Amino acid sequence: MKILFIGGTGVISTACTALAAERGMEVTLLTRGQHTANLPAGAKTLIADINDPTLSAKLDHSNFDAVVDFIAFTPADVERDLRLFRGRARQFVFISSTSAYQKPLSHYLITESTPLANPYWEYSRNKIACEERLMRACREESFPVTIVRPSLTYGETLVPLVLNSWQRSYTAVDRMIRGQKMVVPGDGSSLWTITHNTDFAKGLIGLLGNEQAIGEAFHITSDEVLTWDQLFRIVGQVVGVEPTLVHIPSDFIAACWPEKLGTLTGDKSVSVVFDNSKVKRFVPGYSATTTFAQGIQKSIAWFNADPSRKQIDDATNSIWDKLIEGYEKGLNETVKNFSSGNR
Repeated sequence: MKILFIGGTGVISTACTALAAERGMEVTLLTRGQHTANLPAGAKTLIADINDPTLSAKLDHSNFDAVVDFIAFTPADVERDLRLFRGRARQFVFISSTSAYQKPLSHYLITESTPLANPYWEYSRNKIACEERLMRACREESFPVTIVRPSLTYGETLVPLVLNSWQRSYTAVDRMIRGQKMVVPGDGSSLWTITHNTDFAKGLIGLLGNEQAIGEAFHITSDEVLTWDQLFRIVGQVVGVEPTLVHIPSDFIAACWPEKLGTLTGDKSVSVVFDNSKVKRFVPGYSATTTFAQGIQKSIAWFNADPSRKQIDDATNSIWDKLIEGYEKGLNETVKNFSSGNR
């Protein structure tokens, strides 16, 4: 099977590239060539910018059994893909996001038929618009699209705790080890699903070449559901500490740190439980087998293997300190007022 990955070297796509190569697929990565040092044996690269107007000529008469775009985020990106891959792909897979699902949810169990609507996060609204355009192309011109929606997905290079620095995710671990307080949105009891990239890859690669998946949407996540408190404490257990958790309402956090409105109110402050029965029907035997505890052990081992990887985001640390100080000050003053009879 001849596969083209647009991207292929990110957190999610790295595992997909590795599994596709392991299964003997002919994998080519269309990439700008910045992170290709550790590609698996057999994977090829096409060094190019997906937005290069001459790319169509470079592709020439290339045809693919499946094209997967990991880096399309806006309708303009989708229009570009339609121009490039009409007639060149037997299947086009668009990587969307489970954050596109309705917020707030009308039902706790999320299926692929859950409405798409997120008034809090532009990223999610753009993904919804991309999906709508591609499904219209599927209906009107038989463009062979499959929609795939990952939830929060991580690999060994990432510690995926809420509000953590994405680029320097050891920041939260370092903070725990030093005994500093950790910010947890809400009361810590909301449910969340975090998926290891090797598990996501099994679902995605299983959909490639499946003609019955054309015109369909799938989310691919773990079936393990944990609270945010549990997730923080599992990380603490792996590094041998009991984290000190400070529960702060998401509304308070977003008011102080507006750029987090989307990722909190529009995503991670809402309890989510995913029904993966659809992808399991289309990919027989699909199962997410890496628990969060197992995955975090791999991540911490990766960081410990090279101390230079343990980079700290001082700006994020400073924001956490300010949030905690402001929240605790307001809380203490309010408690004092109530205690003194000023009700």
